[in-house]
Amino acid sequence: MKINEPQRIGAVNPYQKQNEQRVTEAGRKKQRDNLQISSEAMEMLQSQNIQSTDRQEQIDNLKRQVQTGTYHVEAGRIAEKLLPFLKKYTD
Repeated sequence: MKINEPQRIGAVNPYQKQNEQRVTEAGRKKQRDNLQISSEAMEMLQSQNIQSTDRQEQIDNLKRQVQTGTYHVEAGRIAEKLLPFLKKYTD
């Protein structure tokens, strides 16, 4: 008696099921993703774009100042911001 008989009735071939599944999926019409943006979200995006251009101008200005050597660091303001942080870790 042969146990591994390929033409056996009721034999299970796991790859056959995968192939059948691919054929049925390929036959279906593929759905496309759909995106809907609310009017509030559109307003937020537009305001963000305006703010990003202003921010980019500010960054470009700072880069020019650093390159030309005219950028001035205010040591007092930096110290004011660092002082609470340093006090928190020294106590």
